[in-house]
Amino acid sequence: MKITINGNIRDFDCQSMTAEALVAELKLAGKRFAIERNGEIIPKSLLPKLAINDGDNLEIVGAVGGG
Repeated sequence: MKITINGNIRDFDCQSMTAEALVAELKLAGKRFAIERNGEIIPKSLLPKLAINDGDNLEIVGAVGGG
């Protein structure tokens, strides 16, 4: 499966995966971030159920704190 993440094409060894599995694969679990899939923001409550499919275009943005 090939998906585009922040403009870079990434290959994964599967047909599809949940957004939650992708978060684990990218080592983002426990971090503050937002994911946009094909132009739509994914609510965190949908991460366990939402399928990421071949050809999806994702933008992942991490929150940065400080003052």
